[in-house]
Amino acid sequence: MHIASWNVNSIKVRSKLVLDWFNKSNCDILLIQETKSQDHNFPKDSFLTEGLNVVFHGQKSYNGVAIISRHPITNVSIGLPGDALDDQARYLEATVEGIRVATIYLPNGNPAPGPKFDYKISWMKRLFKQSYDLLKTEMPIILGGDFNVIPEDIDCYDPAGWEGDALTNLQARAAFRSVINLGYSDALRTVHQTGVFYTYWDYQAGAWQKDNGLRIDHLLLSPEAADRLSDAGVDSEPRGNVQPSDHAPVWCTLSD
Repeated sequence: MHIASWNVNSIKVRSKLVLDWFNKSNCDILLIQETKSQDHNFPKDSFLTEGLNVVFHGQKSYNGVAIISRHPITNVSIGLPGDALDDQARYLEATVEGIRVATIYLPNGNPAPGPKFDYKISWMKRLFKQSYDLLKTEMPIILGGDFNVIPEDIDCYDPAGWEGDALTNLQARAAFRSVINLGYSDALRTVHQTGVFYTYWDYQAGAWQKDNGLRIDHLLLSPEAADRLSDAGVDSEPRGNVQPSDHAPVWCTLSD
């Protein structure tokens, strides 16, 4: 089972790029973030005509999450529990082939401190609660997405330059680690304990050409999923395409 997460930065602009990569990589489940599409505008036919299954949760111009799968998608749950007034489309959960997956677009939080950072930390506290509740099911669970957290300095091309940003903020890093400390594993760091891997390169200042990247997209696996983990990595090739997303897919492979 090949599972990936990708912030596509507009599904309408990049639906062909996404579909081409999905087929080329033999992906089984793709967790997508930042679709920037209302549900009635989501280009679902691009995927349905290829025999794929798709569910999505969007809003106008901002945010938006989706799941694309070669297998049936069941027990879909929209939105992160814990705040009935939060209408931002950042969380979508479903079951595919006995695996519970969640696609996550965690708030950026800048500027920090400030209301946007407060919202980020509040959102992460709700994610902690949901992550804990999911573990109780004893299903294989994968929490995948753009977490907007740089876990360690090695995951940033210029740690000193990013000091004070919401992505490196100690409170945000601690909230990210709190989810892992529940028993989840960072798939990429489980397979590659050392080495530099980036999943995001800004469009500005030649970041891609200079390899000035960040690792902010993650796949977190429950023990039941981690027991099946055989490989993980980042496919940076799509970042070099024409009109690319500023993110690259992060992926993992689970044995049957």
